[in-house]
Amino acid sequence: MAEQEHVRVAVIGSGFGGLGAAVRLRREGVTDFVVLERAGGVGGTWRDNTYPGCACDVPSHLYSFSFAPNPDWPRTFSGQEHIRAYLEHVTDVFGLRPHIRLDSEVKRMAWNTERLCWDIETSSGSLSADVVVSATGPLSDPRIPDVPGLDTFPGKVFHSARWDHDYDLRGKRVAMVGTGASAIQIVPAVQPLAEKLTLFQRTPPWVLPRMDRAISPAERALHRALPLTTLARRGLLWGIREAQVQAFTKRPGQLGLVEQVAKRHMGRSIKDPGLRAKLTPDYRIGCKRILLSSEYYPALARPNVDVVASGLSEVRGSTLVAADGSEAEVDAIVFGTGFHVTDMPIAERVVGADGRTLAEAWADGGGMEALRGASVPGFPNWMTVIGPNTGLGNSSMILMIESQLNYLADYLRQLNVLGGRAALDARPGAVRAWSHRVHERMKRTVWKTGGCDSWYLDANGRNTTIWPGTTTEFRRVTRRVDLGEYHVLRLPGKQGATGQAGSAPIATGQAGPSPTASAQGSAGTTAEVTA
Repeated sequence: MAEQEHVRVAVIGSGFGGLGAAVRLRREGVTDFVVLERAGGVGGTWRDNTYPGCACDVPSHLYSFSFAPNPDWPRTFSGQEHIRAYLEHVTDVFGLRPHIRLDSEVKRMAWNTERLCWDIETSSGSLSADVVVSATGPLSDPRIPDVPGLDTFPGKVFHSARWDHDYDLRGKRVAMVGTGASAIQIVPAVQPLAEKLTLFQRTPPWVLPRMDRAISPAERALHRALPLTTLARRGLLWGIREAQVQAFTKRPGQLGLVEQVAKRHMGRSIKDPGLRAKLTPDYRIGCKRILLSSEYYPALARPNVDVVASGLSEVRGSTLVAADGSEAEVDAIVFGTGFHVTDMPIAERVVGADGRTLAEAWADGGGMEALRGASVPGFPNWMTVIGPNTGLGNSSMILMIESQLNYLADYLRQLNVLGGRAALDARPGAVRAWSHRVHERMKRTVWKTGGCDSWYLDANGRNTTIWPGTTTEFRRVTRRVDLGEYHVLRLPGKQGATGQAGSAPIATGQAGPSPTASAQGSAGTTAEVTA
C-alpha cells in the first residue's frame, strides 16, 4: 500500500487569494505545497463569472498584486477577460502551475490530533498537510433563493455566476432577479437583446457614475518604460480611497453629499417621477455596496424594461409573481442574487480537533469570527484568506489579501522557530477579544447605522464581512503573529523549543516582527505582468 502524500502547506482555491498565497510561499522559500482547485482552470470568481458586461468596480491598477504590476491594463476598470488573463499570467510568471491540481475539489479535511496535521480528501485523491490555507473566497458559491414553484418553471433558469452562453436571450422575455453588482452590469447588456426585460428589485441600490475609459497607448508605454509611474498611479488610487474610509467608519453623516451626486446621476437618465421614486434608496449610501455604472439607468428608461419594486415571491408556471402581487410572463429567469458569504460553504467540510465542523463551531458561537480574520479556535494550523471581517466597502480586496499573506508568512516562520512537529491553535479568549474590538468599532459605521439590510450581515444581524477601518490599520495588525494569542501544540512526549513536553497547549509569548509592507502592498520580488 502506497504511503499517503504529505505536504507542508495545502492551499484551497486558485483565485486572487490562493494564487497570492502560492506566490508568497515560494518567496518565503516554501516549495513543498499544493494548490487544490475544484475547477479546470485558475481564476476563482473571475473564471466563473462570464456574464455579459462582467467587469471590476475597482480601478485596474489597484485591483492587482503589488508584486506583479501590469503596465498594460487596457482600461481604467478592467473587464472579466482581462482580469482572468492577468491571473493566468501571474500563474506562469511565478512558476505556480507545477503546484496546482485542477479538478481537485476538497470533499473533507479533518484535523489529525495524533499526527498534528490535516487529512484532506479531494475528488482526485487524498493527502495530508501540516498547514491549510483556505482561499475559497466569499464570492464562490452562488445563492439562489428558495422561491415557491420555481421547479415548475418551464423556461430557462440560471445564476449570473453560472451563465449559460448556449441560451440565446434575443427576442426572449427575461426576468432579472436582484439589483446588486452583477445585475447592474447584466441589465444594460441584455436590454438591447430582450423583447421584454423585467427587473425584480427588492431594494434599490445607490449607483454612482462609472468613470471608465480606455488607457491610451502612450500611458501604457510610459508605464512600461518607467515602472515607478505605475506605482505612483496605484499609490494615488489607494490614497484617495484610504482618505474616504473615515466617512464610512466614523462619520456616516458626511455621505449625504455623495447621495446628492448619485441622485443627480439618476436624474440625468430617469425622467419619469414614478420610476425615479422606485429607484431611490431610503437608506444611507454605503450601507449596502455602492455600485458603479453609467449605463444602468439609461437601460432602465428604455420602453422594453419594467421595474418591479418588489422581490420575487412565487412562480406559477411561466408566470412570476412579486411580493406586491404584480405578475410577469417570462421565458427565462436570471438570478443575480449573490453568494454564500456569511455561511461559508467550505466550513461544512472542515472538521476540527473536537470533531465538530467549522460551520457548527461558528453556529454555536453566534456567527463567523476568526483571530485577525485568519485563525479559529479548535482548528490548529488552519488559516483563511478573506476570512471574517476582512472585506472592504470602498477599496481593493487585494490590499487586504496581501496583508493576510504577511500574517501567513510570519505564521510559518513561527512554526519553523518552534521546530519539530508543532501546531498553533488560536486561544478562544484572544478570538473573543479581537471580535469584541471589531464589533465595537462596527457600531458607528455606516454598515451598522445606515438603515439597510445588506449581504454584509449574517442571520443574526452581525456584520461578519467588513473590516471597520483602513487598509493601513489592517496591515499593521497582521504584520506579525503574536504567539501569546495561540496555544502551541506538540506531539505527546515530544520536547519542543519552549522546553515543555507533552501535547498540552502552551503559550510562548511574543513573536518577532515580519518584514513590513509598502503602502500599496507587501514588499518583495516584483514581476512585471503584461497580460
